[in-house]
Amino acid sequence: MTSTEHPIRIAGTTLGEYRHICAFFNSRDDEYHVTLPYIHEGIQQGDKAFHIVDPAERESHLQRLRGVGIDVAAAQIRGQLQVIPWEEAYLREGHFDQDAMLALIEQVLQGGHAEGYSLTRLVAHMEWALEDRPGVNDLLEYEARLNYVLPRYRDPVV
Repeated sequence: MTSTEHPIRIAGTTLGEYRHICAFFNSRDDEYHVTLPYIHEGIQQGDKAFHIVDPAERESHLQRLRGVGIDVAAAQIRGQLQVIPWEEAYLREGHFDQDAMLALIEQVLQGGHAEGYSLTRLVAHMEWALEDRPGVNDLLEYEARLNYVLPRYRDPVV
């Protein structure tokens, strides 16, 4: 399970000290063109992968992972890959709670290390924020607060 620290590449660049990436895409194909090599590299190098996705897109997400050669079933069984819907992360209890989400992010990153992974590559889809969801107005404050949490970890968050 454990891997040594290694370069982390995404979109043709190697991440440095700051590893919180906000990315906007024109289409799902554009998104996966950028993120699939990053995800695949992490799985190959023994990093943990934690993904938060639109529940309606979960199966499509898993299919795209399979399409680049990731053995999704095996990675899930060994705990290396977790793919959860928005409702289990951003929208627990039916609304966005920034305090709960910050606590979850820390739990996930600490948990990966406790499980023996040197890094957790967290990928979070946030299209839910385009909808009229309770708590969505707190999103900017959450992102600002997240920038104070993430530097305590070496884990990349996209």
